[in-house]
Amino acid sequence: MSGGDDRSAFVILVDDEKDVRLSYAQSLDLAGFAVRAFASAEGALDLVGHSFAGVVVSDIRMAGMDGMTLLGRVRAIDPDIPVILVTGHADTPLAVSAMRDGAYDFIEKPCSAQHLADVVVRAMDRRRLVLENRRLRALADGRRDSIEARLQGRVPTMVDLRYRIRALANAAADVLVIGDTGTGKEVVARTLHDVSDRASRPFVVVDCAALPTSLAESELFGHEAGVFPGAARARFGKFEQAHGGTVLLDEIAALPLDLQARLLRVIQDRTVTRIGAHAPVSIDVRFIATSKTEPEADVAAGGLRADLFYRLGVATLRVPPLSQRREDVPLLFLQLVSEAAARLGREEPAVPQTVVADIARRPWPGNLRELRNAAERYVLGLGIAPLTGGESEAAGGARLADRVADYERSLIAGALALSGGSLKSVYEQLGISRKTLYEKMQKYGLDKRDYGFGADDPEDASAADPATAP
Repeated sequence: MSGGDDRSAFVILVDDEKDVRLSYAQSLDLAGFAVRAFASAEGALDLVGHSFAGVVVSDIRMAGMDGMTLLGRVRAIDPDIPVILVTGHADTPLAVSAMRDGAYDFIEKPCSAQHLADVVVRAMDRRRLVLENRRLRALADGRRDSIEARLQGRVPTMVDLRYRIRALANAAADVLVIGDTGTGKEVVARTLHDVSDRASRPFVVVDCAALPTSLAESELFGHEAGVFPGAARARFGKFEQAHGGTVLLDEIAALPLDLQARLLRVIQDRTVTRIGAHAPVSIDVRFIATSKTEPEADVAAGGLRADLFYRLGVATLRVPPLSQRREDVPLLFLQLVSEAAARLGREEPAVPQTVVADIARRPWPGNLRELRNAAERYVLGLGIAPLTGGESEAAGGARLADRVADYERSLIAGALALSGGSLKSVYEQLGISRKTLYEKMQKYGLDKRDYGFGADDPEDASAADPATAP
């Protein structure tokens, strides 16, 4: 009844009344379910992830985070995880409303052990079916897996970015990608192309900032033979070369305004007229444009035509800088070290916790590009570059308490990244208790799911409830 040998298929039970919690846990255990019981919703959330194969059973009325809030948090992680709410008679209208908001079912107190087990069985079956369908879809379309491989990160902004790429993959809309220098805008564009139905067709990059002024028009639109000196034969421009595929307009605001006007006509009509030609040529092209600044500001400054911006901005993807995804930095660095070692033909070096901690607390204004360079330097045995003057000054100007807290946070983040999926190894390595580790993780906003932890470590699961931690 509990889902066979799947260790992740367990029931998360949340109730702040000890007697009720023990009673429900015993009933479910006797029914054949593995149960992890919590006195608070905060601890239970540590075990919930996109691959969680179980069910959440929670009381509605609880101190701290209540069942309704827990429902919202679980659905934000994965809306297909069944959440069963346990309610008193007076809360029944609230529970019915919660079902409209996505709860799987509700159970009125007092309930029989059999009724509780029956509802959980149905919820488990539904969750198992959802995960199996996801697995089959992934096998049918292996291209989806490549999105996470290319655009790694567990912070919500990265999860949302990957979701939006999947949603836009086969849409007809052109796309505008916005992000700071070095964040990976071209990687986003290439990923969008490679998971679309245009993947087998050309991906043509136009570096708008590097186009030679005298040749820009010919480069983009092509020309007929003999139209100007040196034009011995006709030439396809980049737009025609990309027929059936994708054109990336890198840093669109750097394109001269007169070419922006011609580009707008191409995007609107999906036709190109070569220099010296009398008739346009139809093209089937998707346009993706990138910008390192806010396009509205470029429009206001006169560097970008408003009509071109509105035409390209039908769908917009924003790539977050590393300053907004600090939790991802340790794991990204370790991955980049592995990739650099393979690329350079070197043995992958060990990365001590102190190095990962140093990496985690740096600002990385150059974003992924700078982090990738640091990984290559490390693989080549050159160490990590010292902080720049501005970075050192910024660190030195902070209050001592802030600097100590920042260092402590980076040490814990580094230990999590190197833990191999066991919180026990983290608190033993740091020389602190489980309870202290959880308190500090909560203090610094460190979520173990951001470091690849699953829900199958019994000791970690017991530590999630502060009442059981030493």
